[in-house]
Amino acid sequence: MANLPDALPFLKDNPIVPVVVIDDAADAVAVGEALVAGGIGCAEVTFRTEAGPDAIKEMSAVEGMVVGAGTVLNREQAERAADQGAKFFVSPGWDDGVADVATERGIPYLPGVQTATEIMMAVNRGATAVKFFPGGEAGGLKMVKALRGPFPNTAFVPSGGVNPGNLEEWITDPAIAAVSGSWMIKRDLINNKDFDKITELSKEASERVKELRK
Repeated sequence: MANLPDALPFLKDNPIVPVVVIDDAADAVAVGEALVAGGIGCAEVTFRTEAGPDAIKEMSAVEGMVVGAGTVLNREQAERAADQGAKFFVSPGWDDGVADVATERGIPYLPGVQTATEIMMAVNRGATAVKFFPGGEAGGLKMVKALRGPFPNTAFVPSGGVNPGNLEEWITDPAIAAVSGSWMIKRDLINNKDFDKITELSKEASERVKELRK
């Protein structure tokens, strides 16, 4: 069986992966433009809402934006996301069907993990990076460091509990390829069409990461 596509090149170029929950696909282009204006070039648009798939398609038209699908739970959703133009998949856990579609379509996949067993499942399919979820509740950076011991070549993307207050702790650790979060693009900001605020918060986040990673 072929290995999963390498996610590390994508993560190197995108150290912040915003988690975007869109209720109206008509907002997708403005959201993408707001992120790009703030220096963030990717977005994980979740399948939590009915608008998610259409939002992926619409946002993919924004120049400078790499759009992926989040909360992808099964093969059917992965196929639909790929058909809508998703360039990466993110799941809260591991799913063989999603991994199969990722391999078939050449799309990087970040499966969610908390345990060594789950990391082994991902690594045995060729995964180079995994989503550590929920980052805060699952033990934080201390847990990642413990898991990094038996998996020294696996990169982690914490999601859940990452915020401006602990961004430095996460992003400066060598085990962390990127961070995932929604503090710069909360759902109410989108629904209130406060795109300038999204740009402002995105700029603060992107500039902070650049500063910390010098």
